[in-house]
Amino acid sequence: KKSRNSLISLSPSSPLRLIDWREPQLDRSQTHKLVMEDDSESHVMSEIHLGCPPATNGPFLSRFAFSFPLGPSNDHCISVDKDGDLLLPRRTSRSAHSFTVTIQHCITSTLPDVGLQVWKAQLVLSDFVLHHMSTSSQLNGIVCLELGAGTGLLGILLARVAKAVFLTDYGDQVLGNCVRNVELNSALFNPQAVVNVRELNWMSQWPITQDSHGDSQNYCWSSRDFELVKSASFIFAADVIYSDDLTIALFSMLKRVMSFGTDKVLYLGLEKRYNFSLDDLNVVANGYACFRSYIKEDGLCEQEERSFVGKRIDITQIPQYAKGYDRGEDVELWEIKYVR
Repeated sequence: KKSRNSLISLSPSSPLRLIDWREPQLDRSQTHKLVMEDDSESHVMSEIHLGCPPATNGPFLSRFAFSFPLGPSNDHCISVDKDGDLLLPRRTSRSAHSFTVTIQHCITSTLPDVGLQVWKAQLVLSDFVLHHMSTSSQLNGIVCLELGAGTGLLGILLARVAKAVFLTDYGDQVLGNCVRNVELNSALFNPQAVVNVRELNWMSQWPITQDSHGDSQNYCWSSRDFELVKSASFIFAADVIYSDDLTIALFSMLKRVMSFGTDKVLYLGLEKRYNFSLDDLNVVANGYACFRSYIKEDGLCEQEERSFVGKRIDITQIPQYAKGYDRGEDVELWEIKYVR
């Protein structure tokens, strides 16, 4: 991903990785390329690929495996039979605690279509959501909204317990791919869940008036949609911080969405990507400084009206439910509220 006046490069701490879901081993030989030239368009490649041969073009289906930890185990208890012989504990089957999500995605994409790929912060935020599902009922029956949903992976997981999920992004190709993934995984949903794929351009008007339906007629908002979003209590977003321009547009949209109806909490996952900036003549994490300029850290700053207050979540306390990927050191999760 890149912003204006920057050169795309790969962070030394984030090598390109291809992961085969059948044998989830990290291939560290592909560490030198993020951008491939295809005619006049730059292509970017995510680190996260399951089962993707490097030369594959077009959409690819990957199966993402998620495993919940087992409950308390007696594996460490020593017991003997009536003859005094040691009894070895049997390993408990994990099949009841695992499931897979099938995702159609691209291995590379142009910059406007990065939503066709799966990115690392989306998997870390998925771990966070699954941890909440396995340890509490906080997400049961919620109405929620995802900004920059991309492939829809996170929203598909949320649909396992939610009442209504709105997956939003921009562009027919990205939105169409998201719809395809919703269809592929509908059997995983809570039977009462309603999953909607909608267009949301952060640089356009929202809520959309009755006479304005955005750029795509296939993913329009209805009056019922807006009533549901008013009651939404959670917003999710992953890998949406990578340029100053888009970060400014994101927070402009967040002010409108988080002021709409009931109070809402945003859970945001990001990865700091270090690129060489021509403006700074230095290696910088595009968008990250801009993101931090909007956030007043909870407990460290006085809360003001019309401001975003956030706290960073310790991801080391969140188990890794998604298998076969490396979190690295540059992913952050934030809980953010808007003070009206």
